[in-house]
Amino acid sequence: MQSLYDFIVEPVGNTYENEIDIENVKIILNTKIESFKFVNNVAKVIETPLAFKTEIKKGDIILIHHNVFRTFYDIKGVKKKSRSFFKDNKYFCSLDQVYLYKKNTKWMSINDRCFIKPLKNESKFKVEKEQSLIGILKIGNSSLEALGIHEGDTVGYTPYGEYDFVVDKKRLYCMKSNDIVIKYGYKGNKEEYNPSWASSS
Repeated sequence: MQSLYDFIVEPVGNTYENEIDIENVKIILNTKIESFKFVNNVAKVIETPLAFKTEIKKGDIILIHHNVFRTFYDIKGVKKKSRSFFKDNKYFCSLDQVYLYKKNTKWMSINDRCFIKPLKNESKFKVEKEQSLIGILKIGNSSLEALGIHEGDTVGYTPYGEYDFVVDKKRLYCMKSNDIVIKYGYKGNKEEYNPSWASSS
């Protein structure tokens, strides 16, 4: 059983990751299904598409768009699964909804995307907890490598091109390679910023 153009995937764990255990007591972090922050976006590949070849293989773990597993209420107030739902616990997922795949223990980017970790704001007089439009390249790609931009480098990026993702309990910004506009080089003394909701999800 294979789809022509989509991966068939199933969630790793629950479709929503909105609970944590503290000393054997379950704490609910969020009760709103509309919030993307607690939608699980880690999936296991059950089948790959027939129509094209991909480096992603059956059984691989991938990071996908949160809308794949998202549930919603229709106009009658009835809870529904996403339009990606196939059957049982399986969902369709297009290639453009895949952002990372795991090779051995390392996350690999796909479709010329990269992932940036924001930096903590060093100023005591600013309300914002993270610095604007600057961060550390955590997951790069071959396009950036060709330009001499490597994982661990501090980079600057354009506004409005970044999207929130939680990867291994760390909030990262996903963007395209051409959103990176400045290379500051390696600055190992910079403190990274991770919001509490990301580390608990």
